[in-house]
Amino acid sequence: MAKSKAVKVLLVDDQPVFSTGLCALLENTKKFEISGMANNIDDALKIAKKENPALVLLEINVSKDSGIDLISKLKNINPQVIILVISINDEQYYSERVLRAGARGYLMKTCEGSEFLNAVNSVLDGKVYLSGAQRDRIFLALTGNNNNEKKDWNSSIQKLSNRELQVFSLIGKGYGTIEIASKFNISTKTIDSHKEHLKFKLHCSSSQELRQLAIEWTRSNR
Repeated sequence: MAKSKAVKVLLVDDQPVFSTGLCALLENTKKFEISGMANNIDDALKIAKKENPALVLLEINVSKDSGIDLISKLKNINPQVIILVISINDEQYYSERVLRAGARGYLMKTCEGSEFLNAVNSVLDGKVYLSGAQRDRIFLALTGNNNNEKKDWNSSIQKLSNRELQVFSLIGKGYGTIEIASKFNISTKTIDSHKEHLKFKLHCSSSQELRQLAIEWTRSNR
């Protein structure tokens, strides 16, 4: 019987220790071939064009650009590529976003190795993978059997653009306007504009209220 061809995998993450651990898990199964590891979006795109991986394991919280934007760029290179997001970011605020962008699943970095392999096999089998907790949240949101306060909060967060969510997250981590602008290589005026949009969408009357809300949100999702 002919030996099945190994699945080519690209890992995109700026934490080398974590990436090395994933590589070891995959290589131990003898089913996967690591075709590249990237710690920024530009390198990820270069490797994707050269190696044409079948599976991309992606941390969306990488480099100054949005990892969510990288999903659509990877799909433009190869519409058939399967993308599984494995992130430190809370799935309840990001999983639906990455699925809309073209990813096949979302997994938190706190997962066990067995769950990771289960998720990989699921998306390769053509299924969508979300944790049991996130599937329950989506079901409750669709059926309306959810806590109203929490549902309203989640709904407000979902209205934010990807960049607004990035800015909001950094505000919650204590970054100032100049630091955020430098991180994204954009003007402070643009960051101020994002903050105004955030205040409007999250019903904050002042920058101090927005900052406090961001801090509370960041603490609750650690």
